[in-house]
Amino acid sequence: MTFTLLPAVDVAGGQAARLIPGEDGTEVTYGVPRDAALAWQAGGAEWIHLVDLDAALARGSNAELLMSVIGELDIKVEWSGGIIDDSSLERALSSGCARVNLSTAALADPEWCARAIATHGDRIAVSLDVHVVEDSDGLVQHRLAPRGGSRDRGDLWETIAQLDRDGCARYVVTDVSQDGTLRGPNVDLYKKVTRATATPVIASGGISAIEDLVVLARFAASGANLEGTIVGTALYAGRFTLPEALEAIRHTA
Repeated sequence: MTFTLLPAVDVAGGQAARLIPGEDGTEVTYGVPRDAALAWQAGGAEWIHLVDLDAALARGSNAELLMSVIGELDIKVEWSGGIIDDSSLERALSSGCARVNLSTAALADPEWCARAIATHGDRIAVSLDVHVVEDSDGLVQHRLAPRGGSRDRGDLWETIAQLDRDGCARYVVTDVSQDGTLRGPNVDLYKKVTRATATPVIASGGISAIEDLVVLARFAASGANLEGTIVGTALYAGRFTLPEALEAIRHTA
């Protein structure tokens, strides 16, 4: 399985932005989304992970802007953020993007998710925003809840089992405690997920250095169904360049 890097362009208030973890949901803006996406394309990206951050946090929409960005790109785009019903799904699919991530919030309606998967096949992935917590007995639990919301959407493993039965083509798995922190990815979580399902998995959250990418790429090269990883904050913070990251991945066996 080829290991793919997906540079992220998160859009908030019409600007390219990164959400800083914390209760206030602070954002740092980086400029024009179109410019960011075109820069990643010029740097060798084969995919862009394009996120409507306002829609993901249920506070607005940048759908028209995302559609205009997609129209200027020659590479594949994965649209994410706020895809929870027929209207938001059809709008995203009509944009020309290659793939749409159903929001973790959409898991509240499993029948709708199943219909979307059955209708659109490989163009649908499901975002699994994972909260790793200890219960009162000290046991580690993996719960699902959308970022920006506190509603529990169930147990990770039960949800994956159901989505596998529904024929889901791909999962985008995020440890929300790591996302945007530059503390390194939760490799243990991705190993557990790839053991729990044969469906391709994309990792998200915590990438801080090229070494993190190499660890994940080597795990994928060992035969695991880890298809790729989303990279955002580390690129914007200048921890490494996209060409450097792509070169490191190419030399990973």
